[in-house]
Amino acid sequence: MKSLQEIQAEVVEDFSMYDEWLDKYEYLIDLGRRLEPFPEELKTDDRLIKGCQSRVWLDTREEDGRLYFRADSDAIITKGIISLLIGVYSGRTAAEIAADDFSFVDSLGLRENLSPTRANGLASMIETLRQTAQKCC
Repeated sequence: MKSLQEIQAEVVEDFSMYDEWLDKYEYLIDLGRRLEPFPEELKTDDRLIKGCQSRVWLDTREEDGRLYFRADSDAIITKGIISLLIGVYSGRTAAEIAADDFSFVDSLGLRENLSPTRANGLASMIETLRQTAQKCC
């Protein structure tokens, strides 16, 4: 299994293939389209990430000391963002996630190139992943 830092570096490299932000948004949209289907019965209020303008559901399960995430959103760019995050962190230990600084997101330039409301949503998604991991440690 690749280290968390290796996975993050791959994501940064994938993102850097695109020069224009329009292409990067298309990449995010494609990531969102590739998310596994999220069961309707899991779209409950207790799985909603607070602080996102659009609705984002996150389901977490722990198995063999690792956290596995599934997610969905009703907004296509937001769905791509959560897909990117769970692609990096799903399957990691709670300690790995809780200790990570999520700085790879800054390397992508996401915060600066999202609308303020989407940037707030990104921060809420990161904080939810971090808090979920901290509760499990």
